[in-house]
Amino acid sequence: MTTNEPGSLYQPAGTPAGLESVRNLVNSALDILQEVSAARVGPVAPGGPAGARDAAARALTGPLLPEEGGDPATVLAELIRPYAEWAVDITHPAALARMQPPPTDVAATAELVAAVLNQSLHAWESGPFALELDRWLIARLAELVGYDPAEASGALTPGGSVSNLMAMTMARDTTLGERTGAHPFAGGLRPLAAQPVVLCPEGVHFSIERAVRLLGLGDEHLLTVPVDKNGRMIPEEADRILAELPDHQIAVALVAVAGSTDLGIVDPLPELAAIARRHGVWLHADAAYGAGALFSPRLRGMLDGLAEADSVTVDLHKFGWSPASSAVLLVRRAETLLSFGLQPTTCLSSDDDTCAGYIGLQNTNLQTTRRADALKIAVTLRTLGSRAMGAMVDTCHDLARHAAARIAAEPRMELGTEPPLTAVLFRYLPGGGLDTDAFNGALRRRTMEEGRALIARTHIAREGGGSSVFLKLMLLNPETTTGQLDAVLDELLELAAAMEAEALRAPTRETTARG
Repeated sequence: MTTNEPGSLYQPAGTPAGLESVRNLVNSALDILQEVSAARVGPVAPGGPAGARDAAARALTGPLLPEEGGDPATVLAELIRPYAEWAVDITHPAALARMQPPPTDVAATAELVAAVLNQSLHAWESGPFALELDRWLIARLAELVGYDPAEASGALTPGGSVSNLMAMTMARDTTLGERTGAHPFAGGLRPLAAQPVVLCPEGVHFSIERAVRLLGLGDEHLLTVPVDKNGRMIPEEADRILAELPDHQIAVALVAVAGSTDLGIVDPLPELAAIARRHGVWLHADAAYGAGALFSPRLRGMLDGLAEADSVTVDLHKFGWSPASSAVLLVRRAETLLSFGLQPTTCLSSDDDTCAGYIGLQNTNLQTTRRADALKIAVTLRTLGSRAMGAMVDTCHDLARHAAARIAAEPRMELGTEPPLTAVLFRYLPGGGLDTDAFNGALRRRTMEEGRALIARTHIAREGGGSSVFLKLMLLNPETTTGQLDAVLDELLELAAAMEAEALRAPTRETTARG
């Protein structure tokens, strides 16, 4: 409530006076962002971690909670300017490290509106239209993956990791409930006669392992299914492992990759779905990154069989051009959300508010209070439309193929593999006996420290064991041109050659140690 004390600093954003104040503050903030943008020379300020810490030390002086508050415009400017100066410019063509696409202008505006109105989704009285929008968006996204929206459901989540945790929770509870009649959320795992296990391929996202830990199943009970030479799960091996499980183990989930973040791998979903059904196991498809192929007529076939999964993870803050967080967990059957306390919605077993339609979403999600993320997603998709979305995905795919062809043609570079999606893996091949892994690790750090480019790194398994360091370009900005991409690679080659010459003249620990 607004205080009547003279000079009160509290200004509710949603009042007429508050809205005018927001307008003025936003304009001031945008002026700062414009100034910072005009002064940029690369995707990140040079200086590396030490430079960022120094900038923070200069900006974050004084107490977090001073005895007397300050002028909002002044406080905002004091923090926004250094924040912007040291923010990664994800619109820059050399910002190629992470899955952070530049969000659309309409999505950023919707994010502001959601913050000003501050609706929540746990109860009807916390956001009536926000709840309806959330339900509508879930139903439409369920249609996109091929589910029947009359039977499917889902939840918006902070990210793919939470979506995967929720999926593993439902897999455990639903499978055990159907096969043993005992729900873990009632009596826990202790009374079970068998140990629950989860099957997944090599290269599955680490959040699956984390989920298995958080659910108390233990790392030892995450069983790895062999993959073929292309990194795809071998269905026959999954079938064999399930058939040969000892009596003291019970499989609750088979996790399929539907677009791995490094190699873009999509496991054989139709075959795995048939195997999962035959063994009574929940099939989860992690399509956090790969779901972007659904927007593209060219790439959509990669995800054939996705609708056969019991649950699907989708991140629209990857391919979707919506600000984080814009993640979604979709489920083929709405009743499987029982794991999170979903209450029946019939008058036979519900209270009078529920029968009258006053239903929130607190029982369908790990979170209770949560912001209305559906707004920014909905305005983005409706603004762009399917044709533009497909063209944007295809443009990013074309950029990845261009980068791959350019790298393959460079004698001092090695291409990891042809990119099925938009991640391009490669490495520089130094001479003079320099350690290739260590050199590429140092090359990546040097490019970031000097503010030249932002690139990621990963490890690719070698035949016979071990792994090699590869660098990664992530193409998610359809505004990038092939000329700009060539310029980034040219500069990277130039820097690598200079570092190689330096190392051969005077080898340092940086380039001789294992990367």
